Amino acid sequence: MRIGEILQAKQTQGVVTITPEAGVRELIAMLAEHNIGALIVSRDGEHLDGIVSERDVVRHLHHDGTVINNTVGAIMTDVVETCTTDDTLDDVMGSMTRRRFRHVPVVEDGLAVGIVSIGDLVKHKIEQLEFERDQLDHYVHQS
Repeated sequence: MRIGEILQAKQTQGVVTITPEAGVRELIAMLAEHNIGALIVSRDGEHLDGIVSERDVVRHLHHDGTVINNTVGAIMTDVVETCTTDDTLDDVMGSMTRRRFRHVPVVEDGLAVGIVSIGDLVKHKIEQLEFERDQLDHYVHQS
């Protein structure tokens, strides 16, 4: 299964972005509003400048109680591992597991086209395994 198929199956299409100049309060509000765990950081709404997650807020809160007064640019990750719509579920899931992150932006031709979470990938992996199990079960009981 390819990442493009996973993006197409997501309930929410499109990319939710936030600018580096936005405040952390705005970030928290957007995460809650969209019920998501991370946002792509983009100055123009199309190109990837970074990623910011609820984990970033919590980690900075631990070190600096005034993080709520900062900008997204102050807490975001600016060196971001990305994937493309042609990457496989297994490759991206393996990378996420090894590198211990939960969200990967999907980029095509330099533009952010989506984001996948470990939850998205696990959901599709389970569906894939259930389909294979059902096919094997059908084959065994058909004979």
